[in-house]
Amino acid sequence: MLPSKEPLITYTHQLRSRYGETDKMGYVYYGRYLEYFETARTEMIRHLGFSYRALEDSGIMLPVIHSEIRYKEPIFYDELMDIDVHVYEIPAVRLETFYEVYTQNRTKLHTIGQVTLVFTDMNSRRPIRCPKNFLDAITRTSQNKK
Repeated sequence: MLPSKEPLITYTHQLRSRYGETDKMGYVYYGRYLEYFETARTEMIRHLGFSYRALEDSGIMLPVIHSEIRYKEPIFYDELMDIDVHVYEIPAVRLETFYEVYTQNRTKLHTIGQVTLVFTDMNSRRPIRCPKNFLDAITRTSQNKK
């Protein structure tokens, strides 16, 4: 699921699993992972110097058009997670994000995932090209990584 090359950007967000997010077995409920991905992706975008609110205020939405998750090991209540968000390609119309979820000092990979979003004009609801300032921020961040 993860591309076999170095990502342009990797951003790590820490989050602790909460009691209300677990099921009767004590595992984090499988549906919560997309919420975790969204939280980490939102913070990655903020780290780039943007916010979803600013994108929406400028008339751009980023709806999800594809998601995929592979569950490797369960996560339990009150575990601290490192959620890595990777971007491997400069976005044109689509923003493809990939995720790895670790706990316990990053020794166990629990979940991997992919979410694809599309830059969309809020009024017409039609796909549009990624805004130049967003591309510039990705390019700047990826160059600082080297």
